[in-house]
Amino acid sequence: MKTFSYILIFMLSLLSFPDSMAQAYTDLYELKGYSIKAYYSPGNEERAKVIVGRCENAIRYVSGLIGFTPKVSLFILNPEHWPKHATFPVYGMPHYPDSERLVIASEDNDFWKSFIPPLDQLPGELASKIRKAYTTSDGTLSMMAFFDLLALHELGHGFHEQGGLTMQRLWMQELFCNIMLHTYIAEKEPGNLPALEVFPEMVVAGGTTGYEFTSLADFEKRYDQMDPKNYGWYQCRLHVAGKIIYNAGGPRTLIKLWNGLKENKEQMTDEQFASFLNKKISREVANVQTDW
Repeated sequence: MKTFSYILIFMLSLLSFPDSMAQAYTDLYELKGYSIKAYYSPGNEERAKVIVGRCENAIRYVSGLIGFTPKVSLFILNPEHWPKHATFPVYGMPHYPDSERLVIASEDNDFWKSFIPPLDQLPGELASKIRKAYTTSDGTLSMMAFFDLLALHELGHGFHEQGGLTMQRLWMQELFCNIMLHTYIAEKEPGNLPALEVFPEMVVAGGTTGYEFTSLADFEKRYDQMDPKNYGWYQCRLHVAGKIIYNAGGPRTLIKLWNGLKENKEQMTDEQFASFLNKKISREVANVQTDW
């Protein structure tokens, strides 16, 4: 997919809002009646309610498991307001660029639609899964459902960054967020599992041909040097791993991982970390490192 080359590197956006963003958001409406502070572009109140409601539910659920609640504010933006308040240049990518502000698109867009491959070039079973998972209410195909769920992945970074966890590895930051995301969807929104699972599984099933970097050691040392498509492959691998980990241990694994990373502050060698994960968390989490 030609557009894949500039997308999933921003699964974890490391950009920062400039200080000027502390201004009042006078061009946006504030959504009232929720525990999360949220702003939205005019005409998108219902969409904002859906997004904020999901994030609120996810925070409430995860907080109930781990005993911590991050601070977050949401911005649901149309294409006009995106350049002013977002940091990702292409409209549509949810990003959580600092510890409290999460930006989400208010409407479907070409960016999301660009990830649907030509279905006539895919095996029939895979094409059917994509059609079922990513068909919108008006009958068109879009990745809107997948990208909406990525907002919860970004919330995961708020949890571990504000919660004081020692993540040990960059890949663990991403894996933690995907375990959290998968746990919430599986437990509270199981009907959305296909939207979460089909795209990453499609990418992983495509193999490693064409990727310069494929090891976890490469990810740690060269994540900022690899091309976006290569980075996106890692993210999809970690999405699939999140599914395997949840299926093996359920919500309990997320709790154990949170507690383990919070309590252990000393940096570990690869051998120490693998042993820690295997003994204290789960074999499936350890396997991400040892059987990559």
